[in-house]
Amino acid sequence: MSENTSQHGALIPYLIVDGAAAAIDFYVQVFRAIETYRLVGRDGRVGHAELTIGGAQLSLADEYPEIGHIGPIKRGGTSCSLSMRVDDVDVTVERAVRAGAKLERPIIDEFYGERVGWIHDPFGHRWSLRKTIEALTPEMVKQRFDALADQ
Repeated sequence: MSENTSQHGALIPYLIVDGAAAAIDFYVQVFRAIETYRLVGRDGRVGHAELTIGGAQLSLADEYPEIGHIGPIKRGGTSCSLSMRVDDVDVTVERAVRAGAKLERPIIDEFYGERVGWIHDPFGHRWSLRKTIEALTPEMVKQRFDALADQ
């Protein structure tokens, strides 16, 4: 496996998808991922793959229902989101939508100083694509949060 797997304490998201080869292609196209490792079983399913996106590792595999590994589409949705900082939210969201993602909500400049776009990739995973547009302290964010709650 890749060198990244030996980094103790590193958090590595592991996605289960229906169509891992297509998911890898999507992540390479949209997020400029670099594929570093892939194991394909005799049945053609990807048993394990590793990608690097912006220096972070992402692992994924095809569904293996026989051991309880099914993706979010078969589960009826995802229970978590992947958050990624990008150079240009608008361009990345547009590229994702052109490649088959669904825009969850319009891109917005959020009160906490980030421009954010939410998408669902074609494999059922939710992504928050973001860029810092204002350097705010935690205190400033809390003040803005409280002001919104008071409205």
